[in-house]
Amino acid sequence: METELRFGVIGWGYWGPKIARNLDSLPDAAVTLVADMDPNRVASVSLPNPALRLSVDPAEALTSDVDAVVIATPVRTHYQLAKQALLAGKHVLVEKPLTDNLAQAEELTELAERMGLTLMVGHTFEYSPAVNEVRSLVRAGELGRIYCIETERLNLGLFRNDTDVIWDLAPHDISILNYTLAEEPIQARVSAHGNLRSPIPDNAHIDLVYASGTRAHIHVSWMHPTKVRRVTLIGDQRMVVYDDTNPAEMVRIFNSGADVSADPEVSYRFGAITIPHIEWMEPLRLECEDFANAIRLGTPPRASSRTGVAVVRVLEAAQESRREDGAWVAIDRATVKAGVSRETEPR
Repeated sequence: METELRFGVIGWGYWGPKIARNLDSLPDAAVTLVADMDPNRVASVSLPNPALRLSVDPAEALTSDVDAVVIATPVRTHYQLAKQALLAGKHVLVEKPLTDNLAQAEELTELAERMGLTLMVGHTFEYSPAVNEVRSLVRAGELGRIYCIETERLNLGLFRNDTDVIWDLAPHDISILNYTLAEEPIQARVSAHGNLRSPIPDNAHIDLVYASGTRAHIHVSWMHPTKVRRVTLIGDQRMVVYDDTNPAEMVRIFNSGADVSADPEVSYRFGAITIPHIEWMEPLRLECEDFANAIRLGTPPRASSRTGVAVVRVLEAAQESRREDGAWVAIDRATVKAGVSRETEPR
């Protein structure tokens, strides 16, 4: 029997209870401490663990005997809490995005690696069986050359005061894109607007360019009448739509496309639609299992802090583009560290 892993959860808002439920249900694991500065939230904690401790002081989780800490708090607090937890010798799972600052994200990553601790970021969609099916199709070359990818993450709300729609929603899509393509973008530009509370954007369009030539367009919004969670991949052989709101047909593969013939007219191909069988498991459960296994085995988790750094790098570039009225911003590693350069057109 393995030694029980003890987890502390800081933050009992939206994600804290969901992560705690999954961690507490893992074999040889238990959530033994929950901390939140809001006494009403602490009073609402309900976990089947008689030894559970509750606190309104997040620092108690950092000085307790837990092996690992989950940080499910506003992004502005991620850096300090994660750094303190790592310095206290705790493994750490931080909700996305890792930090609101690239230098801080890199610092935390280097600190965790130096101390031999697991630092993981909550990129839940990297554990989605549907996303992994799409990734397998891309990696196997089933779609051919990927021309472009469009992602939509839209809803009416939830409006937040601590961040904007880009930092709130786009991390999901950036992580899906990077994970699916197995590469990071090299350029970005953004168009964002605050319709209700200017200058806080509640609707944004982000364009990305990858070194392979693939282009991506991300649309995120808190101002949309219906919930949309969709990724569309356009390849020169096949096309795929991943719709997270359609459990029965999450992934559809279209044997369709267009070709330029010698004359040079464009010819279109309309083939069958395939719906692959996907063995479904809750992504958050898989994420929590990966966190526990990474701690026990000392191996990097799938959503390692380095993937978190890559996402923050894109978010910072989008922020820079917005300051520069939607100019293209180079986001390759060298230019980010040396100072962001701007270009009028993508490479």
